[in-house]
Amino acid sequence: MLPPYGPAILIAGPSGSGKSTAATSLLERLMERRYQFCIIDPEGDYEHLEGAVTLGNRERAPTVEEILELLAAPNRNAVVNLIGMSVSDRPPFFLGLLPRLAEMRGRTGRPHWLLVDEAHHLLPASWEPGALALGSDLTRILFITVHPGQVAPPTLAAVGTVIAVGNDPGATLADFCKATGQEPFKLGKVTLEVGQVLFWPRHLGEAPYRVGVAPSRTERRRHTRKYAEGELPPDRSFYFRGPEGKLNLRAQNLMLFLQLAAGVDDETWMYHLRQGDYSRWFRDYIKDDELAGEAETVEKLANISPPDSRKLIKAAVEKRYTPPAASPLPMPGTDAAPTQAEQATK
Repeated sequence: MLPPYGPAILIAGPSGSGKSTAATSLLERLMERRYQFCIIDPEGDYEHLEGAVTLGNRERAPTVEEILELLAAPNRNAVVNLIGMSVSDRPPFFLGLLPRLAEMRGRTGRPHWLLVDEAHHLLPASWEPGALALGSDLTRILFITVHPGQVAPPTLAAVGTVIAVGNDPGATLADFCKATGQEPFKLGKVTLEVGQVLFWPRHLGEAPYRVGVAPSRTERRRHTRKYAEGELPPDRSFYFRGPEGKLNLRAQNLMLFLQLAAGVDDETWMYHLRQGDYSRWFRDYIKDDELAGEAETVEKLANISPPDSRKLIKAAVEKRYTPPAASPLPMPGTDAAPTQAEQATK
């Protein structure tokens, strides 16, 4: 439903609503058809994406020359990880990179697509240089944001398709319409089923409608690796504190969460259960709406015992985050994806 050489796309919705899942599904479709892409990743959310080489980490930011050298090979996709760069330096770096990518596109036609995550930070509505540096060609760019109204107006004007996710996609579209000066659609309450998004082909003059998104294989492996056994930062970790705040047990991933859950006293466990803290963490920081929904069901059971609630939460986590091993997606133009060592060498 999306033309490979079409206008810009915007994926928008609240935090943890499935924006990266929808975006990764689109990236997989591009990889299958051997289109090259470059991801601008301010928060390191795509650093484990299969079929792409990540430049930059927490210790160092990538350089423009490194990015262009990587993309010189048509069969390589790039993830530009800016997590090692200060927040204030990211917008200037991005606006310095854009003209170089535009020049490369003018010579080679590649990268075919750009993905700009956290667009409201990299292209804020209040920052004048953003409008001046964007240039006239904003086709084949996928923007992702929580708040459409906080994105630079020239960016929103170039968007041909809006994809809204989350519990209230109608409100997201209303935010976009307000920012672009359009009359909002009178949609009423729109409810999306699991795997659905609200799709608005704005450039065709059509009204929004629900569509299904192909399940993302890469996203599932990314979640499994990053959230099951990885190292979430302190502000995204779970803390068992108890009703009086006497504890401070940090779980920086799901496996450690299960270990701590098995060991904390019943009062602490039930305190967080009744507060809805488990489902909130799963939804907002693990970014798994389905897991959050199962946890919420357990949290609302009035007479459930501590052992039974632990058992149900544990089963819900393990069902999703201990899957059988899967083969990685091949990189475009190759028979198999490179190993991590091969990626590091590149």
